[in-house]
Amino acid sequence: MIVLRPGAERGQVQLDWLDSRHTFSFGHYYDPAWMGFGMLRVINEDRVAPGGGFEPHRHANMEILSYVVSGGLAHRDSTGGGGVIGPGELQWMSAGHGVEHSEFNASDVEPVHFLQIWLQPDRVNAAPAYAHRGACEGGGAWTLMASPDGADGSLAIRQDARLFEARLDQGEAIGRPLKSDRRYWVQVVAGELTVNDRAASAGDALGLVDEAGELALEAIGRGQAVALVFDLPG
Repeated sequence: MIVLRPGAERGQVQLDWLDSRHTFSFGHYYDPAWMGFGMLRVINEDRVAPGGGFEPHRHANMEILSYVVSGGLAHRDSTGGGGVIGPGELQWMSAGHGVEHSEFNASDVEPVHFLQIWLQPDRVNAAPAYAHRGACEGGGAWTLMASPDGADGSLAIRQDARLFEARLDQGEAIGRPLKSDRRYWVQVVAGELTVNDRAASAGDALGLVDEAGELALEAIGRGQAVALVFDLPG
């Protein structure tokens, strides 16, 4: 089964400093049809105005990933983790038994555009932790960004899940085997591509459940297409 989540149908929160699109129910946005996808609980696409940001607040027992599309995201947390995350970079914060953190636009001039992602962890009340990894350049390849074991320079997260980045130049195509006992979520970050012959553009997403064969991506628009692919327990 393949389900489509059109970007235009996501929930929206708009403030003077924030434009946020919610793929799944979050905060004041509630849709019983979109409560998450397996242990993938949140994908918020946030655009934060210069100087704006999220004041210090607390979370517990959630794996929180932030992927920057453009601009710079300044992070601080109570574990001592912090820094500015740039385009194509990924930040991991395991909230564990509780952590306080803030995210702000690092610029007073340019907006920052990023995806905030939450995954339920495979354990509760662990010690909080933080790490981040740099961006990869080029196209036509899969980049493993996060995994349970930190393989290939990825961030080691506390869940049997893998996050891949795919960057494709126009006309390029790549594929990965699908396992029927896993589920997959493809979030289009930029450009246009097909996912197993289904067209999608920035903001759109597709979920695959009980599918076998191959996950096939092909860039069909001008410029580079970027997608995040989640390989999740079934």
